Amino acid sequence: MKGSFENCIRCTICVENCPVYKVNPEYPGPKQAGPDAERFRLDGIETVDKWITHCTQCKRCDFACPYGVDPSKLILNAQIRYVSKHRKTLPQLLFSNFHYIARLGSLFSLITNFITSQSLIRKLFKLIGLRGDIPFPKFRFKTLQRFRSKSVRTPIDRIMINKPKERKAAFFHGCYLNSNAPDEGRMIISILEHFGIKVAVPDQVCCGLPALGNGDLVKAKRFAKKNSNEFAKFINEGWDILYSCTSCGHTLIYDYPEILDTDEGELISKNTWNLYEYLLLLKEEGHIKFDFEPLKKVISYHIPCHLRGRGVPYPAVKIFKEIPNLKVHIQDINCCGFSGSYGFKEKNKKTTDALGHIAVESLEEHSPDIIISDCGACRMQISNFTDTRIIDPIQVLFDALGLSGG
Repeated sequence: MKGSFENCIRCTICVENCPVYKVNPEYPGPKQAGPDAERFRLDGIETVDKWITHCTQCKRCDFACPYGVDPSKLILNAQIRYVSKHRKTLPQLLFSNFHYIARLGSLFSLITNFITSQSLIRKLFKLIGLRGDIPFPKFRFKTLQRFRSKSVRTPIDRIMINKPKERKAAFFHGCYLNSNAPDEGRMIISILEHFGIKVAVPDQVCCGLPALGNGDLVKAKRFAKKNSNEFAKFINEGWDILYSCTSCGHTLIYDYPEILDTDEGELISKNTWNLYEYLLLLKEEGHIKFDFEPLKKVISYHIPCHLRGRGVPYPAVKIFKEIPNLKVHIQDINCCGFSGSYGFKEKNKKTTDALGHIAVESLEEHSPDIIISDCGACRMQISNFTDTRIIDPIQVLFDALGLSGG
């Protein structure tokens, strides 16, 4: 049975692939925190201690396990139990409700961005358990949701080879793309429309991962249920679901059917695609073709942990190989260590910074012109340790298609 601790043979492959175990001696690793401890938990012995919170939920242990144990799920359940038995910290409360904070932050973006940039506020951050030594992400008033098209636009200049049924995509943008990086979301929509794909941006809330990662299972399920109800309507009408944030995508595909247990979970999981995976599929089926302009650039590509587990061999890389003069170097060995809300907590600073330095050192080996990563949290983390420009992969595709001047 997949996910059962009984499948664990104590081979320690998960431990060898755990980034936190490498840099934090307080964390015993996924084998002991997951299947080993679970044996005691089922006997009624509570083995959950504070060290369980050191796990970043990067899922590398799950991807590495040859027997499908999924230690991270066992650890996540233990983390939720730990939080339920202790008073929630202020950072946990804040990040569990980040969906609402992001909406308010973007609505009053000028005030929010000014306040969070002040040195006094940064000192207060540290007092309440947040890091004050790294930039807080800027909020944008013109979010994807607030300024989304009221009607789904159909492009005039289609680049379709064949015309079978019309391809329709409903875009799950997530919190970061909506409130902090909406221009990247608009690039994604422009590219999909460029290829003749009908695009919708449904009403949506947070995927639920921040709440889940901070021990609030009830709120995570509430978010998941709302999203599932909305996106299931689109699927039933023939739409595909697309995402670009790899953590949101992992939550939709893997957590909605299982941990968050929504009625439409399996439907969402089976009809949700990574943006680049989707474009490759349409190309292979002969629906679209790529016509790229040369880009003379050297790129280091930091692969987010949650993309490694999709079973897809980095779809954006396959696309980039068709761009003339572009050189791409992949860095998928090291986790950046940020893991969303985990990296903003003061107690995780040493672990996060240690892993960040390791990841950036690897990324800079090839002296890249730019660094790219699908994950907004990864990009924030990497930018703390390098002066090299770091962007979303969509910017590369946007430039190669000659859409930058549009």
